[in-house]
Amino acid sequence: MANTKELQDLTTQVRRDILRMVHKVNSGHPGGSLGCAEFLVALYNEIMDRKDGFDMDGLNEDLFFLSNGHISPVFYSVLAHAGYFPVEELNTFRLIDSRLQGHPTTHEGLPGVRIASGSLGQGMSVALGAAQAKKLNGDKSLVYTLHGDGELQEGQNWEAIMYASAKKVDNLICTIDLNGQQIDGSTDTVLPMGSIEAKFVAFDWEVITIEKGNDIDAILKGMAEAKALTGKGKPVCVLLKTVMGNGVDFMMYTHAWHGKAPSDEQLENALAQNPATLGDY
Repeated sequence: MANTKELQDLTTQVRRDILRMVHKVNSGHPGGSLGCAEFLVALYNEIMDRKDGFDMDGLNEDLFFLSNGHISPVFYSVLAHAGYFPVEELNTFRLIDSRLQGHPTTHEGLPGVRIASGSLGQGMSVALGAAQAKKLNGDKSLVYTLHGDGELQEGQNWEAIMYASAKKVDNLICTIDLNGQQIDGSTDTVLPMGSIEAKFVAFDWEVITIEKGNDIDAILKGMAEAKALTGKGKPVCVLLKTVMGNGVDFMMYTHAWHGKAPSDEQLENALAQNPATLGDY
């Protein structure tokens, strides 16, 4: 059980990891990764019930599926700091023959990665299968997912959303990163979706909103509320209102850093805003 200060310090270090990983290979997705740092740090270090080690069966432990796989920098950093593989391996991000490819895949056997998630819109479908398998096995653990808001423009999501409520998959908590940005602009500019909350409610989900999605305490409180809603006949959706590029002032509130690496000067500036807390790899 970590305290808020420890989680905040880890989040700052994760931000440094993200920036350094993407800068080193001049490739990757820093914006969404930075925006989800607090959430994934809290999820893996406080919220999820995890066992030591890793196996693909995941029996009697909570599972997580990353659907918006392009935010792999934050996922890899959090997994490494959670003990799934050495932190030093972050140095191999996006290199040839690395286990840490730009989008997570399973054939490299990287501990912590349960699905390949380069193609958007598929994570919820996979998570539904895992959640139903847990029910069949009498496993009371939960299944968590993370999705981008722009990703919801993919139609397969809505088939899964409809199925989840129809089949009463109530051991599933799907979080939507509601940052309002995607690769080509704001979500309202590219393809307005109206009220995402109203859509999930219409599909008969329980929905809660975390207004301060980059605040550790707000995340812990909101996810506790979400967990309390499980097991009552409905799947649970968490709308997590984040800021893309959070923690680096020149990357915030814009889609420009969705998939762009910082220059040497920009990296120095960004790291200065996030002093090392745990030591760089």
